Amino acid sequence: MALPLGPEVDTWPRPLPSRQKFQGARVALEPLSRRHAGELFEAAQFAEDSFTYMSFGPWKNVAEVEALIATHCADPAAAFWAVRPVTSGRVAGFLSLMNIEPRNAAIELGNIWFGPELRRTRAATEAMFLALRHAADDLGYRRLVWKCNALNEPSRKAALRLGFSYEGTLRAHMVVKGRERDTAMYSTLGTEWPACRDAILSWLSEENFDAEGNALKSLAEFRKS
Repeated sequence: MALPLGPEVDTWPRPLPSRQKFQGARVALEPLSRRHAGELFEAAQFAEDSFTYMSFGPWKNVAEVEALIATHCADPAAAFWAVRPVTSGRVAGFLSLMNIEPRNAAIELGNIWFGPELRRTRAATEAMFLALRHAADDLGYRRLVWKCNALNEPSRKAALRLGFSYEGTLRAHMVVKGRERDTAMYSTLGTEWPACRDAILSWLSEENFDAEGNALKSLAEFRKS
């Protein structure tokens, strides 16, 4: 009797992410560079809590932001974008596609830092969507990964909200800022992405928001419909 095997897949290596600008209705993603350091530093003022689960920060000065950007820009295994909401015109965060495995068609949306102005907004959702759509639709990655500190409840909720599935927790996975970290793992597969994409697009649509900017239906409701 033959032993069970996984399904055959397209083994062609996926391209690396394109370090280009992506324009949405509410936000623009710009390839992260030194010129964004000042705006990011301003976005981080009085937002020490936003760094609780990050491996960096809070920043003491613009030079620290520049040093972080230099590290990110020199990383060949990741692509970073600054996030510029259309409403303010000011960069208010950044995100990346990282831990890229072209031969396995796997890629992670991570290193997401959003300042207070951006968190829990339509622009924030659209920013993450633009990166995911580039990975899945433009480049053909079939495993989209989200991981976070297992204690980071807002990040865990964000993963589920976007349609990622919980896979488990890696115990004592990392040491961050001198503290042990368990890592919660989530994923969306290529076969699941079209439904996730359509739900996010429906949630982002103007028809889903009232005059005060409140969503009429949640993302979860669109995924069920």
